[in-house]
Amino acid sequence: MLARLQQTSSTGLYTTSVTAAEIRYGALSELQERMGYPRSSLHALVRTLRELKWVEADESGSAFGVGPHALLSGTAYLDRDPALRYAYETLEDLRTEVGHTIHYARRDDTHVLYLASRESREAERVISRVGRRLPAHVTGLGQALLADLTKAEVDALLPDTLEAFTPQTITGRAALHAELDAVRRRGWAFEVEQGTPGVACVAVAVGYRIPATDAISCSMPADLAQGVHLDEVVAAVTAHTNALAATLRREGIR
Repeated sequence: MLARLQQTSSTGLYTTSVTAAEIRYGALSELQERMGYPRSSLHALVRTLRELKWVEADESGSAFGVGPHALLSGTAYLDRDPALRYAYETLEDLRTEVGHTIHYARRDDTHVLYLASRESREAERVISRVGRRLPAHVTGLGQALLADLTKAEVDALLPDTLEAFTPQTITGRAALHAELDAVRRRGWAFEVEQGTPGVACVAVAVGYRIPATDAISCSMPADLAQGVHLDEVVAAVTAHTNALAATLRREGIR
């Protein structure tokens, strides 16, 4: 009985995480394909999750997405995180200084999880990335954090196949290791259009844990990521991130 309950709970949480991974609603057949779960059992589980408001349906009742009660858990995680209340001020100060979008993320196994963002005031279309997960190898944030691991640790962590998001995404293991070596030498990560066309990113790991789990990035139009402006952004991100790390260590936050 206990084993059955544990299996059902695990499947329910997995179903919620699958629906949360997509912005749009997905049909039951899509969920079944991604999860490999029997259709009849999945239908009953989704019905229960809808009653609990962890999953909701569209107007047709045939497509499903994450429900409002999933937000309660996510908000509770953010509210209790001791580093974030210090990070919020850093993000505000950094956005004010450089004028671009600033992100704070944490490595979640092979991905980075966005915990806070401050969008550029010049952004035409603002879509919050908070709660989103992206493969670590495609983002400056992820590369900054992977660089804090050893080569052997990176190889053990990442999947055999590195997914490509754009033609510029690093998908070769040797090329990724070469880039991570460059990150270690510089002290900051720099990617151009590897995750999103037209966007470049500078990222620095927040050194309050060993290895680093968190990083701060500045995203900007790719055509601005050069010359004096790039140097100014790198200096600002590095200075603010290092100051935050010093504050977190001084406050005993680990």
